Amino acid sequence: MKTKILKVLRNADNYISGQSICNELGISRTAVWKYMNQLKADGYEIEATQNKGYNVTKYPDVLTEVELGSLFENEFFGNKIYFYNEIDSTNNEAKKKAEDGATQGTLVITEFQNSGRGRRGKKWLSPSGSGIWMSFVLKPAIHPYGASMITLVAALSVVGALKNIKGLECNIKWPNDIVVNGKKICGILTEMSSELDAVNYVIIGVGINVNITEFDEQIKDIASSVFLETGLMIKRSQVVADFAKYFEKYYSIFMQTQDMSGLIEKYNGLLVNVGREVKINNINNQFIGNAIGINEKGELLVKKKDGSVEKVIAGEVSVRGLYGYI
Repeated sequence: MKTKILKVLRNADNYISGQSICNELGISRTAVWKYMNQLKADGYEIEATQNKGYNVTKYPDVLTEVELGSLFENEFFGNKIYFYNEIDSTNNEAKKKAEDGATQGTLVITEFQNSGRGRRGKKWLSPSGSGIWMSFVLKPAIHPYGASMITLVAALSVVGALKNIKGLECNIKWPNDIVVNGKKICGILTEMSSELDAVNYVIIGVGINVNITEFDEQIKDIASSVFLETGLMIKRSQVVADFAKYFEKYYSIFMQTQDMSGLIEKYNGLLVNVGREVKINNINNQFIGNAIGINEKGELLVKKKDGSVEKVIAGEVSVRGLYGYI
């Protein structure tokens, strides 16, 4: 009920009377008063004025079920939200939920991960109160081979969620790193449980450096945050809500063809690797070539010096610029 009341307050142009809230939600004035006090205790600044009603004057920067639930207007994303003040890894928890029968769209989100992971098992730093650390469950009816492309869909969705922030121009480093001014501000980790020809579930983990003010010496040359790039402190819940909106849109397009054909133009338009020389590090071989873009399977097309075009599969290689991260 607290979520519903907060949503009513958000949707009101200004003040809304207690009686209007009662009528809309079918609860008593006493219940409204009780929930208003609970919201105030959660950090929401609410004015109560006689003959006018209630008005939220300030929203806290929180990622709770109540906050996100009051913002979401989705078909499936966030149909169930699990918020934790601290957790080992949102991907780990989302996998547990999926194994226990969680439905598609189940969201696990936290203020702090003490064992966050990136690609190839690398540690992902997740400081409290400064980023978006979340994972969600998908159950796509597709062949396991196609599931890896969903990570590209998620990358497009992050760019969509961040594109309206003043002074922030995001691009994608293939396959799924979000970069600003050559530095990484978001990583995406996709994990899957499958049979030979069917997907049981896919877990998409997203880590966005939002309000982080500094990084360790070891990574400050390649990592950044929304705050460091713009000087703006952003309400993280709105970024999550915008991500959800774009993800449902792009995921629907993806599932129609079960490949990237409907999104390839948009993706390549954001791909920072295009036209650059890149070094492909594979287990079996290394080569240098010019990145052309992706194909409908999400593979990176790289033109080698002999004129041949190599199709590079996400997850099997590391792609680096010749002179740095991109």
